[in-house]
Amino acid sequence: MLVLLLLGGTGSASAHAVLRDSDPGDGAVLKSAPQHLTLTFSESVALLDDSFRVLDPDGRRLRVGEPGNGPDGADTARVTLPAGLEQGTYTVAWRVVSADSHPVSGAFTFSVGKATVSTAAALATGPTEDPVTKALHTIARYLAYLSVAVLIGTAAFVAVCRPPHVPLHEKLSRASWWALLAATLALLVLRAPYETGEGPLGAFDADAAGRALTGRPGIVLLARLALVLAAGAYLLRMARRRRRYGWTGAALAAGLAATWAAGEHASAGLQVPVAMTSSALHLLATAVWLGGLAALLAALHHAALSAQAVRRFSRVAFASVTVLVVTGVYQSWRGLGGWDALADTTYGRLLAIKLMAVVVLLAAAAVSRRWTALLTTPAVAEPSGGRSEERAVRTKVAAAVGGPSGPPASTSVPASPPESLSPPESPSASEPPGPDPSAEGGPDPAHRRALRRSVLTEVAVGAAVLAVTTLLTSTLPGRAEAEAATAAPAVVGASVTDVPFDVGTPGGRGTAQITIDPARVGDNSIEAVVYGPDGGISSVPELRISFTHPGQDIGPLDAGLTDRGGYWGNSFLNLPVAGTWEMKVTVRTSDVDQITETRAVTIH
Repeated sequence: MLVLLLLGGTGSASAHAVLRDSDPGDGAVLKSAPQHLTLTFSESVALLDDSFRVLDPDGRRLRVGEPGNGPDGADTARVTLPAGLEQGTYTVAWRVVSADSHPVSGAFTFSVGKATVSTAAALATGPTEDPVTKALHTIARYLAYLSVAVLIGTAAFVAVCRPPHVPLHEKLSRASWWALLAATLALLVLRAPYETGEGPLGAFDADAAGRALTGRPGIVLLARLALVLAAGAYLLRMARRRRRYGWTGAALAAGLAATWAAGEHASAGLQVPVAMTSSALHLLATAVWLGGLAALLAALHHAALSAQAVRRFSRVAFASVTVLVVTGVYQSWRGLGGWDALADTTYGRLLAIKLMAVVVLLAAAAVSRRWTALLTTPAVAEPSGGRSEERAVRTKVAAAVGGPSGPPASTSVPASPPESLSPPESPSASEPPGPDPSAEGGPDPAHRRALRRSVLTEVAVGAAVLAVTTLLTSTLPGRAEAEAATAAPAVVGASVTDVPFDVGTPGGRGTAQITIDPARVGDNSIEAVVYGPDGGISSVPELRISFTHPGQDIGPLDAGLTDRGGYWGNSFLNLPVAGTWEMKVTVRTSDVDQITETRAVTIH
C-alpha cells in the first residue's frame, strides 16, 4: 500500500481519450470573436460542470454557458462563449472523463484581433490530480482486483477440487467478499472527486456525486455493487446448505468480470466487443489461477489434500494459463500498437515489468510442479527374498500448480493406489525418526513444506502482478499515446535564432540573437540583441531584419525594428502564413561596415 501511495501521488492524469482537434485551434488569431468552443476527441467523453475554464487577456475567468456535446456526437465537447470578447489572447483549460472512466485534461490559447504577448504563455489548466484522492483511488482499485481474484478463485477451487475442509475456504471467501464490498464502496465514494481532481472531501458535494453516479463509470460501479451483494447472498446460502458452488456462482463471477471490462480500457478504442470479451476472460483466468493458489495455500497449511484434488487444480491452472496467454497477447497488441511503444511509453514499460513478473510466476509454478510430483508419489510394497521392502515408484501426475499437465508414466502401480495425502495408519519400522507426519497432513512433511513455500511464492508474485495491472489500467496505452503525439496541437513557444556575423574589421565580429514570440501566424513580438566578440552586449548603429516566404511569394516584410536601448525590437510583427521563412539580418557596425546573413525560421 505504501508503494501504491508513492506511485499514485506522482505523474499526470493518463487516459484513453485523445484530443484530436479544437475550434478555435491552438494559437489561432481570429479576426472576430467566436461564439462557441468545440473540442473533438478520439472517443466519447462525459462532461463535468466545470469542463471548461476560459480566462480573458487579463487572467479573469469568463462566465460561459453549460458544457454539452457538439452536433457531431458524443466524442465532442462544446461551450458557448459570452458576446463581445475584447482583443487579446484567451486561455482555455478543459477537463472531461473518457469512456474508459479516467479523467483527462489540457489547455490551449487563441487570440481575437491580435495576440497579447504578456499572457500567451500562461496556461492555467485548473485542477489536474489531487495526490490523496489519486492514491486512495489506486489503493481501492488494487484491493478490488485482489479481493475479486481471491473470491472467484476460492469458489472455483472448492467447486473443482472439492477439498475436505470446506469451512476453511468459507472463511477465505467471506474475507475476500467483505474486502471487495469495501473497495467497491470506496470507489463509489471517491468517484466524484477523482473525476473533478479535487480532494477526498469533494465526495460530499451532492451535485458532483449525483453526476458521477449517473455517468457511465458510476453506473458500472453500481452494477458491480449489486453483483457483490448478490454474491454475498449466494455465499451465505451455499454455506448454510453445505452445498457446492454451481452455475449460479459461475454467472455471478462472469458478471463481476464484465464490470471490469466495461469500466477500463477495453470499453473504448478499437474492436470494443472483442476487447471486452478478452478482458473479462483474462480477469476470470487470473482469478481462477491466482485466487485458486491462495485457496490451495490455505489447504496445504491447515488440511490434508488428496492427490486427486491437486491433479484437478493442476489441470484447471493449466487451462487458466492458456487463456491468460491468448488474451494477454491480444490485449498487449491492442494497447501497445507497435514494438517501439514497449520501450518508449510508460504503458510499454509497465507491461514489460508485468511480463517479467509473470515469467517469475511461471518459474515458481515449475518448482511447485516438482514438489507436487514428489508429494503424489505412492509407496508400493513388493515381495523380495522372503521379506517385504518398500520401493518408491515415481508416477507422472498432472502438471503441478500453475504448470502444464502430462500423461501418467508407464509404471506398474496397484490397481487402486492410495489417493490421500494424509499419513498412513502405521509408518514403516525401517523409517528413520523424524517429525510426526500427521502434523503435516502428508507422507513427507519436508516435501509438503517445500510445496507450501513454492505456492506462497506464487501467491506473492501474483499479488505483485495485480499491482502492476492496476497501474496499467490507469495508464495511457501506447497506441493512444502515439495517436496523441500525432493528433494533438503542436506546443509552440518562442523561436530563438543565433546569427554569427563578421564584417572583416578588427572588433567587427559578433552574434545577433533574434527572438520571435510566439512564432505563430499573426502578430508576433521580435527582439534582437547584438553580442560582441567578448560575449558582452554590443551597441551597433543599425540593425535591420526582413522576412520572405519563397513558397508563397510573400515579402520581403520589414520587421520595423527600433533601438530600445540595449536591444532592438518591435511588438507587432505580422507574419500572415505558416511555413518556413527566410530571415535576412543586416548588421552595420560603422558608417561603412555592414554584413547581411540569412537564416531559416519556422512559423506555425
